[in-house]
Amino acid sequence: MAFLTDSARTALALILALDPDIVSAALTSLRVAACSILLAAVPAIPVGLAVGLLDFPGKRAAVLVLNSLMAVPTVLVGLLVYMLISRRGPLGGLELLFTPSAIVLGGTLLAGPIVATLVMNAVEGADRRILPTLMTLGAGPVRTGLKYLAEIRLGIAAALVAGFGRVLSEVGVAMMLGGNIRGYTRTMTTAIALETGKGEFATGVGLGLILMTIALLVNVLFNLILQRSRP
Repeated sequence: MAFLTDSARTALALILALDPDIVSAALTSLRVAACSILLAAVPAIPVGLAVGLLDFPGKRAAVLVLNSLMAVPTVLVGLLVYMLISRRGPLGGLELLFTPSAIVLGGTLLAGPIVATLVMNAVEGADRRILPTLMTLGAGPVRTGLKYLAEIRLGIAAALVAGFGRVLSEVGVAMMLGGNIRGYTRTMTTAIALETGKGEFATGVGLGLILMTIALLVNVLFNLILQRSRP
């Protein structure tokens, strides 16, 4: 028990002292996760809307693919991206390997299926009469689209929050593609793995506390948005 309390006490001291390694890892994690979810949202939201709204041949297959991609092992995503951007890969000339951009690329591939699937579920859970009603009332395509997005905004927000959390907590892709370089590509999760392996439990606990706090704040913010949107 003394080991746990001592580690927690030291971890809090490191956080309050703004330990440079902890601050750097936390900022890198936030930056990578934010960039990944923004890039993933650009194609994923339209894909989710299209699959949820349209009836087309192969729709069941598309839904199956999206659901399956959510369960793809992260190390497989890391391996795929690694092969693409390594020196012998087709994108090797860009020299992305072991950079934050490489982690962002991997995070984008991880978050994309999650966002698309949850947006699709939000569309399927919405009232099917919304679009016909808006068109009957004379709303143009742009206004109809904006109104519909407003109706499912909470589903879209939930999808983005889930994708952000997925990337923020990822360790395999960050380790494989970023290389866990101190002060450059080291994220909170890779730092926790490293420090725990070295026996530096206090630093690992400190990073874990920050990671849990960020996740809690994101969920609190989402719940506040949810409560404010209710009539």
